[in-house]
Formats: sequence, C-alpha cells, structure tokens
Amino acid sequence: MLDEWHWKERFSGQSENLRYLNYVADKFDLRKYMQFNCKVEAMQFDEACDLWQLKISDDRMLTCRFVVLGIGLLSAPTMPRVPGIDDFKGHSFHTYYWPHEPVDLAGKKVAVIGTGATGIQVIGEIADKVGQLTVFQRRPNWSAPLNNSAISVEEMADIRARYDEIFAACALTPGSFVHGPDKRGFYEVSREERLALWDKLYDEPGFGIWLANFREIFMDEAANAELSAYIADRIRGRVKEPKVAEKLIPRDHGFGVQRLPLETNYFEAYNRDNVHLVDLSETPLVRVTETGLRTMARDYEFDIIVYATGFDAITGAYDLIDITGIGGVKLADKWKQAPSTFLGMLVHGFPNLLMPTGPQSASASTNFPRGIENGVNWCTNLLQYMWDRGLTRADATLEAQERWTAHVVKMYEIMLMRKAKSWFTGYNSNVAGHEEGTVRYFVYNGGTPKFLGIINGVAAEGYREIEFGSGARAGAQAAAVGASAS
Repeated sequence: MLDEWHWKERFSGQSENLRYLNYVADKFDLRKYMQFNCKVEAMQFDEACDLWQLKISDDRMLTCRFVVLGIGLLSAPTMPRVPGIDDFKGHSFHTYYWPHEPVDLAGKKVAVIGTGATGIQVIGEIADKVGQLTVFQRRPNWSAPLNNSAISVEEMADIRARYDEIFAACALTPGSFVHGPDKRGFYEVSREERLALWDKLYDEPGFGIWLANFREIFMDEAANAELSAYIADRIRGRVKEPKVAEKLIPRDHGFGVQRLPLETNYFEAYNRDNVHLVDLSETPLVRVTETGLRTMARDYEFDIIVYATGFDAITGAYDLIDITGIGGVKLADKWKQAPSTFLGMLVHGFPNLLMPTGPQSASASTNFPRGIENGVNWCTNLLQYMWDRGLTRADATLEAQERWTAHVVKMYEIMLMRKAKSWFTGYNSNVAGHEEGTVRYFVYNGGTPKFLGIINGVAAEGYREIEFGSGARAGAQAAAVGASAS
C-alpha cells in the first residue's frame, strides 16, 4: 500500500482520506468482513458461556467471544444547551453531520457557533465561499498555521523511500509525530534563541510549534506564558482590527495546554468584510429562532446554522451503548464520575471487552493513527495468546486497574493541562456532569515510548495482571451458539 499511494498534500483533507480508505478496503477485499448500518444498541456479557450478546438496532442478536470497540474518541457530537434548536426553518447541522452532498453556500448568510478545533477549520475554509459569515464565539482557542502544501512526484518518491525511517522516528517521540521536543532546557538558552526557534517552528508545516518546542511549555507557568505572549503577537500581526484580534486571543489557558488545532487562513478570515465576530461572553446566546439566532443584544437572521460545538469526548461513544458486565453492572454507571481502566484497553468486570484506544490510553494524547496501531497490536497479541492456550475469558484485576488509574492521575499533576477546561480533562459544558469543576482523567500523559514500554512489559510477563479462564462448558456452548447463528 505504501508503495502505491501518492498523497497529494502534506496534510490531506477528508476527501483524499476517504479515497485512501476505500482503496485499502477494495485492495484487501475488506468489505466482506463488515456490516454497515449496523448500530449496536446494547451488549451483555454471559458469565456462564464467556460470551457477549449484542443487540442490533434492527432487533437482531449477535453472539461473540470478544468485542473490540473501535468507536472513536470524537464520535458523540454535542449540541449547545439552548432552547429552540428545532424551531429554525433554514438549514442547520452539527459539523459531525455535515451533509454528504455539496452544501450551497454562495450568497448565503451563515452562522458558525463555536471556535474550537472544528470551528477554526470550517471558518477558514468557507469564509470566501459564503455571502455573510457570523462567528459566535464563547471562548477563543489557541491555534497555529498548518502551512500545508502539495507533494510533488519527487517528494513522494523520497517519502516512500523513507517510510521505515519516518515510522521509527515517530515511535521515539512522546507524541508519535516526527516532531520531538527540543533537548535544550528553556532557561538554558537566551530569549533571542527562543524567539528564533519559535519563528522557525511557526512558519514550518505541522505541529512543530507545539511538539518540537521546549518541554517546559507543558509544565512551567512562566515558560508557557512567554510562549503564549509570542503566539498572541503573531495573531495580532495577522488580524487587522486590533479589537477583533484581542477577542481571538485566549485568556483562560496557555498555548498548547489544550489540544492545538492547526489552521489555514483562519485569522485572515476576520480581515474580510463579510466575516463578523460575536463575543458570547459579552452577549450570551439566548435561543435559536425560526429565522436565526437571538443573543441578549439582538436577533440575527441566517440561511444556514453550523454547530461546531464539539463532542462528548472519549467516553461519550461508550455511553451510547448499553454495556452490561459481570453481575449486571453497567459500564455507564461504573464510569459516571470518571473512567477507570487497565492500560486504557481493559475494564475490570467486563471480560473480553477490548478497547485499543480507550480512556486512559496514550492514543488521545498522541498522533492518533500511531496510537491506534499500538493499541491494536497489543490487543491482537493478547487474543493470540488466548487462542494458543484455549482460554475463553480475560479480565483485568481490580488492583491492576486501580494502580493504572492512579498512575494516569499522577501524570496529570505535572502538566499544565490539569487546569484546562478541555476534553483532555473531561470538560464539556453541554454535557450534564461534565461542567467546570469536575475533572475526568481521560488521557495518558507519559508519551508513547513510556506507554509502549509499560504495555509491552505486561505482555512479556505473561499478562500476569489479567485473570484468564477457560472451561469445556463455555467452549461447547460457544460452539453451539456459533453454529446456530450461522
């Protein structure tokens, strides 16, 4: 596959990513293993048989020994908690449900609610395609330029020749990107040297300004404040109207403390005459009306409303499935206050339920495709270990789970992100119980090399922190269920 595909851009868009995925599915004839439009509504573990019973939305029941949940980190969209959303007579949708058919934006009055990662990307993309664009912002987000560009035939040939080298480099960095942290100490170099580095990184493609920076920016208040002031000045240099520029600079968190979205022409969008910014901290949104939006200051009329209001991150997709483990315990109840897992991939009391990118794994805090691979490889090796030995049940011990969760919590203590109102800490004002004041320890902050060392060490020691089971009765019943299902 790597030898065949020519990526057109350094950072490919949705359409190219989709073409690539379809190409892979076709090449390896993967669709025969897939069921589409197959929504899992409920899952219950049968303790006597060591089997999962799955209820599908079309009332079918499926039976399987193992369930591997690849349901995504950001796949449960959230709408703002304001009245009247169903009253609007125009076209409206959350960005997650952006229509597959082209949306006619020409000459339209469009509202975008939200300036998180998705909002930032949408605004930069559509500003020059709409009639009027009004952005409703509650809290500004830090952002930096993507600096995307096309990949020539010669460049692609060079990339193909270096794939092994690139992947090896990703495996050695905390974030699983080619960008590794600067090995110098923040205070070991002069301010002039720091500024020179930041100028270089800001103008380069990708996450360098975030991940090839000094380690101290993630842990030291003063170091982060200096970098944040630098980024704020870069924003001021890109936005012509000073008052607008100041509204786009975050005051409640430092640069890179929350997940950093990269943008193309986002700040320049506000230099256009057809783009307007509404500060919801000054004039809060009151309701959605039949014709548009109402703030405390005035009514606005729109043809299209785009809700870029984020996701119930990490655990939201799990909450959409009624998952019942041993003793009738519900996963949603177990995680109501905060998730607790073993290595982010197993949950005590829910045997044979594997989560390659679950809560408290290193996937969400790293380059996600690399994180997926690490989780999938570990889960696959665990399954092979069980098949080779005729084992039918795997359940993490409670002690191992509690120890891992305590380690994850401790890793937050050294990070500035612990104070952020971000999905890294489980914050989402549109989800009950996730408002400000609660912290949910969602991600592992130790970096990829350390995470891999830990999980591979568990495997090398024979998975001693996992309780295995096997039984002729379970095996016989499983075979019978499989025969009847087929």
